[in-house]
Amino acid sequence: MLALEIIFWTTLGLIVWTHLAYPLAAGLAARLFTRKVAKRDWEPTVTVVIAAHNEEPVIKRRLENLLALDYPADKLEIVVASDASDDRTDEIVRAVAERQPRVSLLACPRGGKVVAQNRAVAASKAEVVAFSDANATWAPYALRRLVANLADPDVAYVCGRLQLERADGSNQEGVYWRYELWLRAQESRLGSITGGNGSIYALKHADYVNVDPRFGHDLSLPYVMVQRRRRAVYEPQAQALEKPTPSVESEYRRKVRMFEHCWLITLRGSMLKRLTPGYLIEVISHRLLRYGSGLLHVLLLGLSIALVVLDQGFPYLLVLAIQLGGILGALLGLSLPRYYLLVTWATLVSLWNYLRRGVPAIWEAAEGTR
Repeated sequence: MLALEIIFWTTLGLIVWTHLAYPLAAGLAARLFTRKVAKRDWEPTVTVVIAAHNEEPVIKRRLENLLALDYPADKLEIVVASDASDDRTDEIVRAVAERQPRVSLLACPRGGKVVAQNRAVAASKAEVVAFSDANATWAPYALRRLVANLADPDVAYVCGRLQLERADGSNQEGVYWRYELWLRAQESRLGSITGGNGSIYALKHADYVNVDPRFGHDLSLPYVMVQRRRRAVYEPQAQALEKPTPSVESEYRRKVRMFEHCWLITLRGSMLKRLTPGYLIEVISHRLLRYGSGLLHVLLLGLSIALVVLDQGFPYLLVLAIQLGGILGALLGLSLPRYYLLVTWATLVSLWNYLRRGVPAIWEAAEGTR
C-alpha cells in the first residue's frame, strides 16, 4: 500500500512540476540570473533556405515576402530546396529567379526536409544561414532582429516568435501557445532555449550541424548547440505569421507526427549527454516529462482508482474527481480540457507509432495550413 502511495505522489508531483511548478521556477530564476545577449546591428551575408515539397499554393507569396525584407539586397540570397516537388513549385521558383537573381532553386531528390536543408547549407557561402517554412510570412525587420543576436560570439542559434493567425487576421494563438512562448523567453534569459520553431530561425554557418534527418531542427539544434558549449536563444521581436491548423483534430494529428520525432530524439538522440546542470534540468522538465505526460497521466489515473477502491482517503478521491472532471469536460467539448486531453493522448499514440514502425525522414505539410 505504501509503495502505491509513493508512486502516486511522485507521479502527481512530476505532472504538476512539468506543467506548473517548473514554468514558475524558470520565471523566477530568469529574473535572478538573467544572461543577456550582446546584440548589435550588423549585416552579415545571409542565405535564407526554404525547404519545400509541393508548395505551389504559397511559394510565390513566400518569395515575394522575403525579397521585401529590410535587409541589404547584396547580402541576402534565397534558396528554395525543393524536395522532389511534383507540382508547379519548381516552375514558379524558376520564374521568380529569372526576374530576381537573389532567388535560386536547388532541386533535390526526395529525402526529407532536413536532407534538403543540409544540401542548401552545403552550397551556401554566407556567414549566416536562416530557415523558414514555405507558408510563413516574416515581418520586414525580422531578419535584422535575428542576426542581431548572432553578433554575440556565444550565440550560435536564434529563433523568432511565431504568431498564428487565421486568414481574416484574427489571432488564434490560444492559451497554450502563449504559455509556450512565455516559457521559451524565460529559458532564453537563463541561457538557452530547449526548443525552437521551423518558421523562423538562423545559425552562424560555421555552427551548423548535420543532424539525423529524422530528428528535425526544432528540437535537436538547441540542445546540440548547448552540448557544443554555445547558446541557443529566442528573439520575440523577430516575428513570423502562419495560418494555424483549422481544428483541434487536425492539430492532434500534427502533434502525433511531431511527438514521434520527439520520442526518437529522446530515446536515440543523446539528448541528455554533455549538458550543463541547469540546462539538463530544463530539458528534463520541459521536454522529457512533457513527452512522457501521457504515460504519467495513465499511471496516475490507474493509481487513483486503485487507492480510492482501497479507501485510502479523501486526497486520492479528490485527484480522481479532478481527472474524471477533465475527461468529462473534454468529452463535452470544452476547449481547454479537450485540447489538453488530445495533446496528452498524442504523446501516447506517437510513442506507439515510434515503437511499431519508427519515424520517417520525409514530411508532408500540416493539413489546412496552406
